Amino acid sequence: QVQLVESGGGLVQAGGSLRLSCAASGRTFSSGVMGWFRQAPGKEREFVATISWSGGVAYYLDSVKGRFTISRDNAKNTVYLQMTSLKPEDTAVYYCAAGRRVGATMKLEEYDYWGQGTQVTVSS
Repeated sequence: QVQLVESGGGLVQAGGSLRLSCAASGRTFSSGVMGWFRQAPGKEREFVATISWSGGVAYYLDSVKGRFTISRDNAKNTVYLQMTSLKPEDTAVYYCAAGRRVGATMKLEEYDYWGQGTQVTVSS
């Protein structure tokens, strides 16, 4: 019933920035946790960032701390991932995810809905 649509991916040089957006529809956006995951070819899907339904708590993958910021605007039913100081190892398909639980979580299995992904490619 819910749909998540990511946008904002693209090709950037190392050190550059991108802002990913995820628009949600079909349910009350403010009622659950949101997160971002990424997956490189041949690798498992990896947690990147999560934010509680209220926006008060957020957690990050260690390698992106200080570079990425997750935020949400419940009035617009949208979650964002601001990425700065991008590195080639950040190259992956980035997926937006939503869960019915309230608290922030890094666990993939705690998310109930997934977007189709947006490609981020960082060149050296």
